[in-house]
Amino acid sequence: MSCIVGLVWCFALGISAFSVAIMNRLSFCNSVRVLSYFCDYAPVFRLACNDYTLHWSVASLFTSLLLVGPFTFILLSYLSILVTVLRMKSLDSRVKALATCVEHLILVAVFYIPLITIFTVGFYLRIIDADQRVLSLSLASCLPPCVNPIVYSLKTKEIKTRALALYGERYYDEGLPSSGSMCIVLYE
Repeated sequence: MSCIVGLVWCFALGISAFSVAIMNRLSFCNSVRVLSYFCDYAPVFRLACNDYTLHWSVASLFTSLLLVGPFTFILLSYLSILVTVLRMKSLDSRVKALATCVEHLILVAVFYIPLITIFTVGFYLRIIDADQRVLSLSLASCLPPCVNPIVYSLKTKEIKTRALALYGERYYDEGLPSSGSMCIVLYE
């Protein structure tokens, strides 16, 4: 395990060191004001006066490697889980298996979809405003850790009951909703 952790750290440090090292090839002749409040690679090399094709290629490669790669792996994993679940005979076991995966899929979507959208639209198409990009990246960085406890805590029966109680007396009598009430179905 420590070997895997060490390799991941070496890979991450190598990527960062390489990105910073090739930044020395750039010369900045106009404004050096970067419209971001955290370390953002693309806005820095776009300020350069000379050719930044190498930086563009490195940023594209690292974005696809570090963002799209894990996202694709997660999607393929869940596709194989879905195929396995659909082969189950019992409907109850299918529902329980899918309900177990829903929380993680919500968090994966909350994390990856905004980031991939921001980097695709902002990095390649350049049609997003710098302030909107910073706000979107900030929300994409802060929202998943905030939503994580909420999503996973809804799985416990006590919290589920309390959440339903907050919505009022919308409980089912013998499985049928009363007329005019909201239909909420939560599986255990």
